[in-house]
Amino acid sequence: MSPSADTLIALDGHRTAAVSPLLSPAMLRHEHPMTAEIADTVLAGRASAVDILDGRDDRLLVVVGPCSVHDADAALDYARRLAAKAEEHRRDLHIVMRVYFEKPRTTLGWKGLINDPGLDGTYEVNHGLRMARKLLLDISALGLPVGCEFLDPITPQFISDTVTWGSIGARTAASQVHRQLCSALSMPVGIKNSTEGDVQVAVDATRAAGASHVFAGINPDGLAALITTAGNEDCHVILRGSSAGPNYDPATVADTLARLAKSGLPERVIIDASHGNSAKDHVRQAAVVRELAGRIGAGERGIAGLMLESFLVEGRQDLTLGSAASLTYGQSITDACLGWETTAELLDTLAEAVDSRR
Repeated sequence: MSPSADTLIALDGHRTAAVSPLLSPAMLRHEHPMTAEIADTVLAGRASAVDILDGRDDRLLVVVGPCSVHDADAALDYARRLAAKAEEHRRDLHIVMRVYFEKPRTTLGWKGLINDPGLDGTYEVNHGLRMARKLLLDISALGLPVGCEFLDPITPQFISDTVTWGSIGARTAASQVHRQLCSALSMPVGIKNSTEGDVQVAVDATRAAGASHVFAGINPDGLAALITTAGNEDCHVILRGSSAGPNYDPATVADTLARLAKSGLPERVIIDASHGNSAKDHVRQAAVVRELAGRIGAGERGIAGLMLESFLVEGRQDLTLGSAASLTYGQSITDACLGWETTAELLDTLAEAVDSRR
């Protein structure tokens, strides 16, 4: 005798309010297809990033952009300005625009454009995926490579072909699921130290991501599948500071490089000027960048790149239910960001530092 419908619900659906259809990665890629020109931008961007990480290219990798994208029009406006700056400094900097759609939360809050594109709690995820992919293609069409943080392990199937550089956040660096995901991704991926400041967890994640794995996922048609990976040798550590303070000082950088060498990994790090390294004060990012520029200009090696949180308008604003129409254009609704003018000046400073190091 089979269990009743009520029993089945109690067994497996007691706390599931709804199950809705999700479009397939193949369908989304058909709706918003890759072009040959954009593919060239992505592949060239990845190759340059890897060459910088491996020391064959003496430029600096700079990942810069909003904490998280909530307005596609403002993000594209920012991208146009950044593309011009990237062209201006292409001899010294490899600039990748930070285009983050998934926002990890310590407790609760808006979880990003893919999860809630209307900023209103309606959670139109299919619409969010369409918006995200279209924006990535539009930015890449400018000749500007893009970088994304990967939080949900299914999301990359929808957008990863457009991404030049990926990241794994501090809250997921120890996650086996995310280490396996990194091993499958086709772009270089930076992995952050933990929010408590544990650098070894990022080193261990980098090592794990470089190995082959077999894990459950979905195929392009959205069907459950076993994924077998070759491993991603282009993963690297990001120092992002911690709740205890910054960790971009020369001693911590040297210690991180030593940990990497001990693990048999390439000696390279990226410094995140935001988060713990600026005590979550967006204004302090500028001081962090200027100090690092001085050290790079003086010849310090091992720092392959920097990350900055930046948008059109400095600071941040609160999002409340029903407030989307009154938001300030080009200002973050998550972490506070540098404004465009300061960002442009800092990119000039970093370009000068690379030139001086040469």
